[in-house]
Amino acid sequence: MSRMANSPVRIPKGVEAALRGSEITVTGGKGNLQLALPVEVQVEQGDDGLRVISRGNSRRANAMTGTIHSLLRNMMVGVSEGFEKKLELRGVGYRARAEGSKLNLTVGYSHAINYAVPAGVKVVTPSQTEIVVSGADKQQVGQVAAEIRMFRPPEPYKGKGIRYVGERVFSKEAKKK
Repeated sequence: MSRMANSPVRIPKGVEAALRGSEITVTGGKGNLQLALPVEVQVEQGDDGLRVISRGNSRRANAMTGTIHSLLRNMMVGVSEGFEKKLELRGVGYRARAEGSKLNLTVGYSHAINYAVPAGVKVVTPSQTEIVVSGADKQQVGQVAAEIRMFRPPEPYKGKGIRYVGERVFSKEAKKK
């Protein structure tokens, strides 16, 4: 069994966790999240928090205890504090503008790209070259940020494109004759 799964998942103040059969619902200030539990794992609620217990000694059951423990911990952080990913645009004329549940990107193509932001995720553009993706679900925030980045990934010669803040793009040397 995972060493992390031996310790309970603490429930922060202002967060409620409800177990219903093989599904757990976590509700907090930033929203509510649900997780369907696999058959190999059982979750018990105690005074110190949620405890993840393996229902067997198989390799998959042991792996799933650590995975579910990590997912539960991410759910607790997500509904109490939330997650965010920051992207930056580099390139002449590259701009981003958030309009409600749509993100309008101008990234060097002959047309503007309109990206429909899924429910549960919030996209903000503090400036024309910055994008902040935030929400309660860590996986969904990361997926939306990756989808936005894929519209124009950073290229290795000039570094133009959409990249994560702090991401280092290795530059290649131009081809010589």
